Amino acid sequence: MTIALVYPPTCDPTAPYLAVPMLTGFLREAGVSVLPIDANVEAWDDLLTPTFLDAARDRIEARIAEIESARVAGHEAQVEYAALFGALADAHAAPRGILEAKAILRDPVAFYDADRYADAVATIESALRAISASYHPLVVDFTAYRTPFGLLTPDDTRKEATKERNPFFDYVVETLVPKVKASGARAIGISVCFPGQLQPAYAFAHQLRAALPGVHLTCGGPGITQMLIRLSGRSLARALGPFDSAVVYEGEHTLLSLVRALEQGDSLRNVPNVVVRDKLLGARWTPAHGMEDLSKLPSPDFEGLPLQRYLSPELVLPYDPTRGCYWGKCTFCHYGLAEVGTAKYRERPVGAMVEHLRGLRQRHGTRRFYFSQDSVAPKTLLKLSTALLDAKLDLRWATDLKPEKDLTPERAKVLADAGAIACALGVESGDDRVLALIDKGPPVAVVSDVIHNLAGAGVAAEAMCFTDFPTETRDEALRTLEFLDDHRDGLGVYIVGEFGLTHGSLVAQSPESFGLRETWQVRGDELGLGIFFEETNPSKSEEDREEIDDALADLSEGWLLRTYPWAGAVSTAHTLLYYDRFGPQVFRDLAARRPGRVLGGHALVRAARFDVARATNAAARDAGIWSHLVNEAREVSRERYAELAAGAPALRPSPRSFELLPGRAPRARKPGRRPDARPNAAHGRKLASPLKRS
Repeated sequence: MTIALVYPPTCDPTAPYLAVPMLTGFLREAGVSVLPIDANVEAWDDLLTPTFLDAARDRIEARIAEIESARVAGHEAQVEYAALFGALADAHAAPRGILEAKAILRDPVAFYDADRYADAVATIESALRAISASYHPLVVDFTAYRTPFGLLTPDDTRKEATKERNPFFDYVVETLVPKVKASGARAIGISVCFPGQLQPAYAFAHQLRAALPGVHLTCGGPGITQMLIRLSGRSLARALGPFDSAVVYEGEHTLLSLVRALEQGDSLRNVPNVVVRDKLLGARWTPAHGMEDLSKLPSPDFEGLPLQRYLSPELVLPYDPTRGCYWGKCTFCHYGLAEVGTAKYRERPVGAMVEHLRGLRQRHGTRRFYFSQDSVAPKTLLKLSTALLDAKLDLRWATDLKPEKDLTPERAKVLADAGAIACALGVESGDDRVLALIDKGPPVAVVSDVIHNLAGAGVAAEAMCFTDFPTETRDEALRTLEFLDDHRDGLGVYIVGEFGLTHGSLVAQSPESFGLRETWQVRGDELGLGIFFEETNPSKSEEDREEIDDALADLSEGWLLRTYPWAGAVSTAHTLLYYDRFGPQVFRDLAARRPGRVLGGHALVRAARFDVARATNAAARDAGIWSHLVNEAREVSRERYAELAAGAPALRPSPRSFELLPGRAPRARKPGRRPDARPNAAHGRKLASPLKRS
């Protein structure tokens, strides 16, 4: 029996992800025929083409004409009109520049030209804006796939899967379905690792169910697990949607048992950790521990993946030396395949790690790896480094790391000698009181020493921080930024995100212990993906938040920071390659370089029947509508939204011309003024808190 394992959009297209290769290696060792498909990189490679982007431009133009044919523009039409005009210059530029942009990212010389790299990134981001606008209200990039109602109910996920609303629809019809048919696969497993993959995964499944009615559809991964384990009965059955089954927790042995049961025609009801429908209950699953013995698992197997299609000049492979978190106490964390907190910590034998890495290097001709795991114990990383030196493998690698006091200058040098390029540190906060609430372990002074020791050994230290942990004050948030500023000479890059509550975190389990008055989910969110909270005593005013944002913007002037997955973001393949070529200080050296220019971009002057600037104001009203639904009504539905939107003022025609440039807001053109002929810049301001996804 053949099973197709599919990794769906939307995710990083610069390097493969581990989920499918880990399952492929295990199943193949057990004698199962596997067809691995990185549908993420394949689908994005198909979308980022002149043909698709021409069609996106035509969709935008047609929709503008349709809105302008109406007598007035209501609230929803205004929001869309502003989005369409905001991306119109992008839509005209992207088809002309997209092939050159992709070529730059794959070229071993042009990739390392900082200006050409910046242009390529700006052009691809321009294309993403055009694609999003052409499927409004969709917002899609390499970290997210967001629609206002797409993941509230199973019915909504089906509506968002149609050709008119789903940019990946044609990829499934023209590429994925024929590939699965040709393989003879009797089962398809879709791996959902991140929330941004949920809607595309369901859309894929709806299309595959229609095209291949006799094939068993299953799904798994952290994104699916953390959603399904909180549901039961009829709600769980509805959440399965187009899938025949789902695998919760770690998947190797469970998926193998599922395959064997399908081969033999046995029921899946008694296969542990497999969710199936039940006539009486709706849906059910038999719980088991759900954690693999990592010491007995084979190496990830990347054979069959389209390794030449990633948007990178050199292959960077992920490898998992450990699973779970050896600390496992951070109160904000719900990560990986666990019901609460993090999974139990497990390691591969160091000798097996070395042999796996040796085999992957020989098979795929790469020296560069990212050790991708929840959190590797520093002492294990030291043992692996010593073994790599003894084996003379000459690798170049990066990893995430919890800062610990035993990472001395001498030990940091061992890591560097063994090929360490960068270590992304879970700094979280620069304030000791907040760190104690997080239960992070080492105080700020220890984190400072670790950054100093890594930098002294020539290893890029990356800081992962966030603000707005419950009860954090303005001064405590600013202390985190001051910490980063004090360590600017030792940091490669950093991220400052904002705290978000997750169901399985200790904060969510005991909110009153962290100064929260209440937590809630909104009615209408059947899948339960959103959880909201309110502090007992609000710790920051709006003025405080503005001051923190301004301080972040000032701090960012010292680095060239980009959003994931580009060079200048934490824990990315491109960042690793830039460190390896130019050294750990590269993103400080590049801080003053010009912003990227959208290839093929130029100024457009367009007449608009409605005032685009006034239509843009509708976006602020829209945010107010959503705030009311979530925080006051605490109920979200298409009907409630439409009711509030209908009460917003309509926009009457007010014809005028606007000057449009890629990546800039439309600007009203004064009579007699010539179009701005300056080179376009996608973003003139660097980002202080780019998103990090690993």
